[in-house]
Amino acid sequence: MSTSPVIVALDFPDQDTAMALVDGLQPSLCRLKVGKELFTRLGPAFVEKLVGKGFDVFLDLKFHDIPNTVAAACDAAADLGVWMMNVHASGGRKMMETARERLEGKSHRPMLIAVTVLTSLGEEDIHEIGFQGTPGENVLRLAALAESSGLDGVVCSPLEAAAIRSQAGSDFLLVTPGVRPGNAALDDQKRVMTPADAMAAGSNYLVIGRPVTAVPDPLQALKAIMDSLQASSI
Repeated sequence: MSTSPVIVALDFPDQDTAMALVDGLQPSLCRLKVGKELFTRLGPAFVEKLVGKGFDVFLDLKFHDIPNTVAAACDAAADLGVWMMNVHASGGRKMMETARERLEGKSHRPMLIAVTVLTSLGEEDIHEIGFQGTPGENVLRLAALAESSGLDGVVCSPLEAAAIRSQAGSDFLLVTPGVRPGNAALDDQKRVMTPADAMAAGSNYLVIGRPVTAVPDPLQALKAIMDSLQASSI
């Protein structure tokens, strides 16, 4: 199993493009995230192929449904050999607890984390869909619910990582998208932070996409991120 905190997001429309990147990366330097587009196009066999190459896979499908349906989906994902999967915390306590209980009986037990507030949503956006308060307040509320429901951690913006870390147990995992090296474009993310700053704020894992996947030399970009993390820890 990799010890790297970096999770590279495979946000590609087809297998050839995704595998061209994967074949140039190393399991010792990163984990991989498979999201909705790639999973919908390529299915479980693609996930199993990545696992077979030695990568820890974060299956990012953000399950959100009635408790038994979500639990069954998590059960199926565990059978693929994934390292981590997620659900929406807004699905509620019963949904999260049922999913966790289903995974506890598996011989291979992936980590189960919850999505709090999507990093693309600002304060105006969350008010429009009916949430009260700031994005940060909603993240803290949903993170506390996920922890009390027995989940392993949450997905959150790096800007909320320090606040969650201060209220959560030390073993509660923080997985943060919206991470960009200082010279990278923001793209569609609104609440972002550099890799070193995100780790210093309490993140355990960093989801990084285009700063690695959309550059001429992805492996070199990944190594530069790892070097910056190592330098910041000295």
